[in-house]
Parts: sequence; C-alpha cells; structure tokens
Amino acid sequence: MNISELTIKEIEGLFAADNVSEDLINACRQDTRAATAKIIKRYERKQAEVARVLGMYRYEEGAAAEGCRIVAGVDEAGRGPLAGPVSVAAVILPEKLILPRINDSKKLSEKVRAELFDEIMSKAVSVRQVFIDERTIDRINILQATMNGMYEAVFALDPQPEKVLLDAVRLERLPMPSLSLIKGDAKSASIAAASIIAKVSRDRLMDEYDKQYPEYGFAEHKGYGTAAHIAAIKKYGPCAIHRLSFEPIRSMVGQ
Repeated sequence: MNISELTIKEIEGLFAADNVSEDLINACRQDTRAATAKIIKRYERKQAEVARVLGMYRYEEGAAAEGCRIVAGVDEAGRGPLAGPVSVAAVILPEKLILPRINDSKKLSEKVRAELFDEIMSKAVSVRQVFIDERTIDRINILQATMNGMYEAVFALDPQPEKVLLDAVRLERLPMPSLSLIKGDAKSASIAAASIIAKVSRDRLMDEYDKQYPEYGFAEHKGYGTAAHIAAIKKYGPCAIHRLSFEPIRSMVGQ
C-alpha cells in the first residue's frame, strides 16, 4: 500500500473513519512525514486505552459465563469525611461499553470525572444514586449506613441485576449473587462507573452546602478532616451536616 500520494488530512480521515488495516498501519510507519508518525502514535495510544478498558470487564465477562448478563457495579464516596452524607451508586453498563479514561474516581481529575459522569448517565442501562445523611450515620454507624445505601441503590435499579459487583463491602442479604472485590473500582468497569457517579454527586452536593455554611470551606475539602476544616469546627462549632459521632467532633461536643 502506497500512501505517499495521500495528504495528511486524507490519512487522518481514514483513521477517523476507523478504516484501519494492517497494510495502512505498515504503510504509515514507512512514511517519512513526521505528521504521519504522530497519527500512528495517537492511534496506538487509543488502541492501548481500549484494551485497558476491555480488561476492566473481566469480572462482568465471568458473570456472563455463569449466565448472568445483567451486572451491576456498586460503590460509595464519602465514608471518611467529618461532614455530609455518604453517597452510594449502582450502575448497569451495556456489555463492554468503551468509556475511555474510566478508572477509580480517586485517580481522575475533577474535569475528567465530570465528563465521565455525563457519559455514564447518558449511556448506562440503569443508574441509581443514594445519599445516606449524617444523622443516620451517627445513629447506626458509617459501615451500616453505607450498606443500607447500597441495598437501596441496587433494589432501585431497573432492570434488576442478575449479579452485583461490590467494592470491598459484602451484602449478604441480596437476592442475587454478588462478588466483593478489594479495590474493585480499579478492577471492574461497572464498579468504576459507580464510584464516579457517587463521587461527583457527593462533591456537587458539598459545593451546595458550602453556600449554606461558607465558614467551613466545604467546596475545598468536601467535608474531609483537613487542618483548615478542623480549625473551622473549633472556631464555629459543628453545623447541621457535621457527623457528631466522628472524632474529633465527638470529643469537642462532649466537652
């Protein structure tokens, strides 16, 4: 295949249309133009990312091999903060949906999380997101509150999943099979999608709380126990969305 008579724009058009063959790739590698080399590098990066994302469906593929084709991923955001709710999400993705850059939400920038949030919401088969408030967390503890939120999110999915993939937490009362994965948000595309929905939803809520309680800086730290946040609590006392059962707030209130 001889591409020397093609313009760079024409070559880019072939790649953009996914009209890519081994002959085209080999011809581009032999082409002496620097722009052609850049096209090949971009293509190889894209293919590597597709392969990475497809690799994140191995647990979903395992479920399909068991006869469970509708698989939900479940994750939470906000178990550790001193203020605000814990956010839980459950997501069912189409089989092998390619979502470039998808990963554990903590490994992504705010901008990328927001972009993936929109893409997941538009392309997912079903998404459910639940907040469990700080008073419930104080009453029943953060782990139980998180689990309750996970049950609620899973049961609200339509269609109901045939198997559920969870990040670390075990839900023994689910009526369908489930699998708990340590660091599942970096291993399963479905769990990663849920982690992004949970994280972005909670961050946006904390931004709204920042407008109600500007003295605490919630937009900056999202309720986590930074030095500035703890200093604000010592100065102003806890507000309505602080978790009174969490240290050091518990000791402050006790005093």
